[in-house]
Amino acid sequence: MAAVDGLLGAPESLWEGGERRPADDHVAYGGRAVRSRRHLLLPVLHAIQDRVGWVSRGALEYACRRLSIPPAEAYGVVSFYARFALQPRGPLTLRVCDDIVCKLWGADEICSAAGAERSPCLGLCDHAPAALVERSGSSYEEVQIAPISLARAEQILQGAGWPESAHRNEPRLAGKLLGRVGAYDPRSLESYRTQGGFVALERAREMGSEAVVREVTEARLLGRGGAAFPTGRKWESVAKATARPHYLVCNADESEPGTFKDRVLMEGDPFAVVEGIAIAALATGCEKGYIYIRAEYPLARHRIENAIAQARGAGLVDIDIEVRRGAGAYICGEETALFNSIEGKRGEPRNKPPFPVEVGLFGKPTLPNNVETLVNVLDIVLDGGAAFASTGTKDSTGSRLFCVSGHVERPGLYEVTMGTPLRALLEQAGVDRIQAVLLGGAAGSFLTPDQVDVPLSFEGTRAIGATLGSGAVIVFDETADMKAILLRIARFFRDESCGQCVPCRVGTKRQEEILERMLGGRNGDRSTDVMLLSDIAQAMRDASICGLGQTAANAIASGLTQLKVLDA
Repeated sequence: MAAVDGLLGAPESLWEGGERRPADDHVAYGGRAVRSRRHLLLPVLHAIQDRVGWVSRGALEYACRRLSIPPAEAYGVVSFYARFALQPRGPLTLRVCDDIVCKLWGADEICSAAGAERSPCLGLCDHAPAALVERSGSSYEEVQIAPISLARAEQILQGAGWPESAHRNEPRLAGKLLGRVGAYDPRSLESYRTQGGFVALERAREMGSEAVVREVTEARLLGRGGAAFPTGRKWESVAKATARPHYLVCNADESEPGTFKDRVLMEGDPFAVVEGIAIAALATGCEKGYIYIRAEYPLARHRIENAIAQARGAGLVDIDIEVRRGAGAYICGEETALFNSIEGKRGEPRNKPPFPVEVGLFGKPTLPNNVETLVNVLDIVLDGGAAFASTGTKDSTGSRLFCVSGHVERPGLYEVTMGTPLRALLEQAGVDRIQAVLLGGAAGSFLTPDQVDVPLSFEGTRAIGATLGSGAVIVFDETADMKAILLRIARFFRDESCGQCVPCRVGTKRQEEILERMLGGRNGDRSTDVMLLSDIAQAMRDASICGLGQTAANAIASGLTQLKVLDA
């Protein structure tokens, strides 16, 4: 109760869990005003878990009374997200990532030997293996540790002192997007302003909203979250929408295995993210903004919250920006699932149309943009759309951030001009031997050594049947067990499917089962299994509601055909 009341304030009547008052027998309570608080459900659940380490039935029922939500609906929400525990557990939790990159660097052995809780990708692939430590209580604490060793994991679980955060953020190769990371104190507004901070926002105000939209359109900037939708077209649609209010949502739920670019931007250049949001809101007439940050990024969340507070306190930003913490659901990287999550619902994607620019968050016109996309806007405003479009290729303008990890000498975040050959990027990262490269993360495709000359552009990768996706580049040398990697990818999608649509819910499960049978050497007709996998993949691509189901078979298919894993 204390955790809930600390967020919502003390209850004012018997009907919402407070003390009985004479007026409660005569005054109607509830209605639309109370129902409109549904969007506070996830923050309330976080408050409960942060305080006691899990969400008990009593705490959930009290939250339901305070927010006027049917308990059955609230249970459906809390059980949807991996972050929330529904059974008692100790105050200290150690989560060790066992996803693709961390698996290469011994995460399975650490989890097994230390008895740590396994976690999907924590977005620290450049320092694998990674871990997240949480301690519940009145002074909740959480910290990321990367790399984590078995000895350190055992010390933490034995209560041998609270660990210090251990990971660096120096870009390996920086340009305009990463030029400020490491060049100023990300906790200080004044330090940011020495780097030209908030000059772009002032310039945008001088230009006016229509001119800003024109420059972004002329820049031909494609979204950097994976879908590659023209940013200018999206902005223009929201700006012209007549319904009010307009909402802006910055999608920082970066959960694609192998991807950590948005984390580095938020931790190392948080004021630029806030400035980009302010410019986008100005251009599209958005009155309210949300930044949805995945729960596994505590430092990024704190840096962004601090940047918002300082920028608003100095009168530099007038839009109301609220930070929302995700709850461990990869599917919430899909924009409409993210809207549902903010609204206090299960993170399930919506059917389209209607599209978010017309009917988005809370049923109003909404501008969803990725972190990297918004940071690009600063240079477009300052230098002009034509200058931005003159770099890169005709169909893929500007530069792009790539997260390089796996079997490389210098893992990290690299900024290169669009169209740069993948081979040049790998040479920068220090790659000696290549068995395969996974481009685009778990939803991407495997490339063979003879394909690494592909240009890193949307059209270049499309020509070979691959995709840039979220910018993940994972390298595997000849020591990697590719069968185990394929099974881990299949398990990832089976676990992360929201279960709303049958093709994805059943398809990801069957895909995992067939792979286990084929790669485990069990008896069966291998050619029949290959055909079954192909049929399942086609059904998921054709009939799944969102991109998760539509891309869940990409890496599996390319692993079997390109790498010929079955022949190994």
